[in-house]
Amino acid sequence: MLDFDGLRKSFGDNHVLDGVGFTVAPGSMFGFVGSNGAGKTTTMRIAMGLVRADAGEVRWHGRPLDPEARRRVGYMPEERGLYPKMKVGEQITYFARLHGLGAAEAARASEEWVERLGLGERRGDQVEKLSLGNQQRVQLAAALVSRPEVLILDEPFSGLDPIGVDSLAEALLDQCRRGVPVVFSSHQLELVERLCDSVGILARGRMVATGTVEELRRREAGRLLRVVVPDAPPHWADRLPGVRVVSEQAGDTLLELADGTDDQAVLAAALRTGRVTHFAWQQPTLVELFREAVAAPKAVEVAA
Repeated sequence: MLDFDGLRKSFGDNHVLDGVGFTVAPGSMFGFVGSNGAGKTTTMRIAMGLVRADAGEVRWHGRPLDPEARRRVGYMPEERGLYPKMKVGEQITYFARLHGLGAAEAARASEEWVERLGLGERRGDQVEKLSLGNQQRVQLAAALVSRPEVLILDEPFSGLDPIGVDSLAEALLDQCRRGVPVVFSSHQLELVERLCDSVGILARGRMVATGTVEELRRREAGRLLRVVVPDAPPHWADRLPGVRVVSEQAGDTLLELADGTDDQAVLAAALRTGRVTHFAWQQPTLVELFREAVAAPKAVEVAA
């Protein structure tokens, strides 16, 4: 397991992390999400030894990550850490050598990732001549080239076009299939929802929700009910007990039911207004779950 355990960090009076902890199993992908300034980057920098935690630690295989263990971690920082005058292929090979690969092995691995991430035609170009999206691909190749045992990526999809997103997503899924735990932060919540086995939502330096998307959804099960009655008059549900109308448009009504409200009574009321063509609980998206978790005053943990 990759364990982030009770991380605390303050910069003067600014309390950035307050007991942050989560676990990533081998071969799984963990999406680390939060608003700007929530503490995601600080958490990752602590894992890589770039920032010293005030308390807590990060462990891999039950042992704290030390400089030797970090050689086996593929890390991509939020800010680009590339040499702008170095050519693409040479740069990726250089990072492979830094992680301990021999010259021939590093060259082979560099060529593999240059091709996989769509940089084949740019291998001889200086990094500074690339677009921001292609620079992002070089940064990703540098994180992946050494066949890492762990991947920690800070906003890896930022700046990528849809083809680049698909290439990286497939590359990360390949890493998971060979047993690598993958942690990445992102503001692209639809992508996190599609790719990740579990999610952690960070707000004000605390983990306010953790678990799989389905587990987080089950916590909200029964909250929103979508009812479609094409011929219903406007405001047909306004006076139903225990029901709040969230939205209503052309017979498509989204309702919030209070605890204990009988959904069958709502169905009966809808049928009295006309033919019901849709009646189902609404599955909240990760975007909706994120908004609610960040607004909540207390942390909520869901066992993975």
